[in-house]
Amino acid sequence: MPRASWKGFLRLSLVSCPVYLSPATSRTKSIRLNQVWVPRTRPAEPVETEEDEEPAPISRGRGVSQGAAELAAEAEEEPEYAAPATRIALRPHDPHTGEEIDRDEVRKGYEYERGQFVTFTPEELKALDVESSHTIDLTTFVPRAEVDPLYFNTPYYVYPDGAVAAEAYRTISAAMAEAGMAGLGRLTLSRRERMVLVEPRGQGLALITLRAAEEVRAAEFGSFEGELDAEAVAIAGMIIQRKTGSFDPSVFRDRYQEALKELIEAKLKGLPVKARPAARPAPVFDLMAALKQSLAQETGGAARGKAKRRTAADRRQSSLLLPVSGRGGKQPASAAAETGTRRRSGSRGR
Repeated sequence: MPRASWKGFLRLSLVSCPVYLSPATSRTKSIRLNQVWVPRTRPAEPVETEEDEEPAPISRGRGVSQGAAELAAEAEEEPEYAAPATRIALRPHDPHTGEEIDRDEVRKGYEYERGQFVTFTPEELKALDVESSHTIDLTTFVPRAEVDPLYFNTPYYVYPDGAVAAEAYRTISAAMAEAGMAGLGRLTLSRRERMVLVEPRGQGLALITLRAAEEVRAAEFGSFEGELDAEAVAIAGMIIQRKTGSFDPSVFRDRYQEALKELIEAKLKGLPVKARPAARPAPVFDLMAALKQSLAQETGGAARGKAKRRTAADRRQSSLLLPVSGRGGKQPASAAAETGTRRRSGSRGR
């Protein structure tokens, strides 16, 4: 059973059924960097040595790599200025005295003037619960395509809560799927009432919380002067056609997290870290030339792919050649069949 993040009822007019929500997405487990305290220390005073005394050579014997030896040499040259890092902890405290505060004394408050707050108890906030805190009432149905994706926020799966809810749940889902509609309603999550969209998905239902109108900014593209070059638009369209594919989120890789992991592993092994400059696209001064060059590049890649497929087909064609007796040696199967037909026709004529 999926983990429930909310429990309540789904209602269509006078029909309702108990349901619960489960997040449809999960956050990728990324590498977390903590805030640490690295106190500065004074550089160690140099140790006086005799003039005729030579520094001890770095061992390059068996088991010590060349890179490790070079790192050791660099460590000797660079003085140590920092002590070991210590992870810091953020605790509630009095900003004036710095004294730590007991968490039981922390309350929610609203600052109505500079430094002046009105506070609330958990019971007072709980009393504000409205109907959408426990019921998703589907009040309007619209075609799914009418809802602008800019308003989409967080997706959830809607599951029936218990066997008694299954029939009403399936009926609502099937009716929405047959009508090709999505339902709009309200839901209170984390002390905020949100508009939600409920849509059929397979044999079940999915719910997407929607942003409010004031949370979506209007576009400010302005107006562009001049007419576009029709040939440039056509070439760009051909490039798009060459690069058309299907949506497959599994091919996406977080290259920043991969690079961060490599950096951590290099530091743990004491290896030198070299910054890799990020590639930046060159500025385009001649749009038509860049478009034609891009089209040639994409067309060349497509032609190479077709050539590979054609070569594979030629290899398969050789397996269709069958040995036929006679001076001709090997003949294609179709030629052999045609020869046999001619022979039979000649024998009937005689």
